[in-house]
Amino acid sequence: MKGKYQIIYADPPWEVKRGPDWNSNGPSHLLPYPTMKLEDIKSLPVKNIADKNCWLFLWVINKYIPDAYEVARAWGFKPSCLLTWCKPKHGIGIGGTFVQTTEHLLFARRGTKTARYRVDTTWFEHKRLSHSEKPDYFRVMIESLGEGNNKINKIELFARKK
Repeated sequence: MKGKYQIIYADPPWEVKRGPDWNSNGPSHLLPYPTMKLEDIKSLPVKNIADKNCWLFLWVINKYIPDAYEVARAWGFKPSCLLTWCKPKHGIGIGGTFVQTTEHLLFARRGTKTARYRVDTTWFEHKRLSHSEKPDYFRVMIESLGEGNNKINKIELFARKK
């Protein structure tokens, strides 16, 4: 397919550390992949690849929720709602006062793209996967909301698997 994209799915490498070694209060370690500063994420030319009618699904962790709204706007989108992936507890996990058991997916719009059906919730409970891996459920839901029998251009930015 050629042309611009009607769905953009992105999981930017937010600048964070992975936390200390399991069951310790030691120092946090770097992630096993390069991260990006907020300003570098915001300056990516995503608006240049987005169709005039496009959805953006932007993964974000709790620390960066306000920044994700800035990123969406910088990329030419209007934030619409925040979806939440609820993960089961897993040992002591990462976090300070509160252990992190959620990640979020900011849904933002550009233009007037409409969904094929209505989803009756904004929170989704799915098991944890390996570090930074997201449940396939979200990709399937996004595609079914936007595609149906009509093939559309879509892209995943910062994909960790093909």
